[in-house]
Amino acid sequence: MADAIVLLLAGGSGVRLGGDIPKQYIEIEGRMIIDRCIESISKCELISGIQIVADSTWREHILDTCLNKEFILGFSDPGENRALSILNGLNDLANDHPEDTAVIIHDAARPLVSDKLLCECIEGLVQYDGIMPVLPMKDTVYYKGDNGLELLERDRVCAGQAPEAFRLGVYLKAYQSLGKEKLLNIKGSTEPALLAGLRIGTIEGDESNFKITTKEDLERYRIIIEHSNF
Repeated sequence: MADAIVLLLAGGSGVRLGGDIPKQYIEIEGRMIIDRCIESISKCELISGIQIVADSTWREHILDTCLNKEFILGFSDPGENRALSILNGLNDLANDHPEDTAVIIHDAARPLVSDKLLCECIEGLVQYDGIMPVLPMKDTVYYKGDNGLELLERDRVCAGQAPEAFRLGVYLKAYQSLGKEKLLNIKGSTEPALLAGLRIGTIEGDESNFKITTKEDLERYRIIIEHSNF
């Protein structure tokens, strides 16, 4: 397998968090969230570089402030939603990298990702077309049917996380096969792969690898940074 590359999604507006600055560009203890995310990714020895999906207005600022800028391969344009942003990034990567390249989809708003989790995602591609970290459901899970609530098997239900790893060639074809209209309704990074019939394996997720979405998440992250050497 060729070198692994992270496609880092940083094009979102962060509207659920509020404020004028997208969440990935908020500074905590003097460093942007995306900067610490890039540093976390750079610690994984299996990863050779990062392609960032980011609006052009933020690219110079990322390069000016990032402590690991040598890891940045380039930038891709954000799409109308997450799926189309990923497609833009995949098309850019396909111009310079072979089909068997391992591509890891990750969110800039998940800055506490560990090198262990990243490496396990990449290593899992030996057996599968894609790998997703998952967390078990802690609560009893129900399905709202036409006749009321139905009970689901909690042991068979899980919550997915990023990073998610795929082989570039088959993953790009999965997106291309759907077309723009269908991609506008796609929510998760693994959904197109499953729709294309790719074999997706799972690994154990990491509770500390949370996504900063709400003000409570941001405060949790702030406390972690204030009490660490990160």
